[in-house]
Amino acid sequence: MIDLNFENIDVRNVQYDARGSVPNFDALMTEYHDGSERAKSRTAGIYDLHYGMGAAERLDLFPALKQPAPLFVFIHGGYWHSQTKEDACSMADNFTQHGVACATLEYTLQPEATLGEIVREVRTAIAWLYHNSAQFGVDPERIFIGGSSAGGHLSGMLIADDWQHRFQVPTNVIKGALCLSGLYDIRPLCETNINDWMRLTADQAQLLSPVFHLPKKENAPRILLDVGAKETTGFKNQTHFYYEACKEKGYDVTLLNDKDNSHFSLPNELNSASSDMFKQTMAMI
Repeated sequence: MIDLNFENIDVRNVQYDARGSVPNFDALMTEYHDGSERAKSRTAGIYDLHYGMGAAERLDLFPALKQPAPLFVFIHGGYWHSQTKEDACSMADNFTQHGVACATLEYTLQPEATLGEIVREVRTAIAWLYHNSAQFGVDPERIFIGGSSAGGHLSGMLIADDWQHRFQVPTNVIKGALCLSGLYDIRPLCETNINDWMRLTADQAQLLSPVFHLPKKENAPRILLDVGAKETTGFKNQTHFYYEACKEKGYDVTLLNDKDNSHFSLPNELNSASSDMFKQTMAMI
């Protein structure tokens, strides 16, 4: 049985401490920033498009040359309370060079926003992109999503099929998802240090955990899952737990086999056209 809680709270704090799992966190954040700056210098972008009324409800979009193009939407991590879209677009030029438009989402960070509000914001962003796709050369019938860590969790909440009618989009608006190092049952986080900003009870966490909102099989998109080989057992167990739940439902789901990456270096695989992750994502698209 896959253990998400571990033997005590002290061990759980370590297992879900992404920053503490790497010795070079600051250098990795610099790599995010520098990679994104390089991508922006190579790719035309439309910045700070407002998908909602909140100041943080913005996205950047990098159109493909051949249009209408499929769209890959990336949601940054940061445990819902840090990081920004500005440092999360390092894969944009790789996708656009291969005929895929790319967008990166911003959302209101905790504790200013509740996690429920953040979920609503990213759903609003997808609905906005669907309804406004034509003016940006995007095919609304080919929207794909991806995200890392907190972004993996938010991608899981977009896979759910209980929200689309309220946002006036088709149930299958998401055609495929790439979820990296995601948190799919967030109840174990409620007693950890992370709940200092999450501020969730276990019942609230269950309502916001993707594994409890799996869609009907006919509505499920293609799903790719990955977790870094150098990540903690906590993050690995979360991914394997979600993978097994998806398999049990009969979804078209693949667990990729990373061999080299940490929690923070894993998303950089999308920057390389030769990486297995990018090839699998393009095959999905």
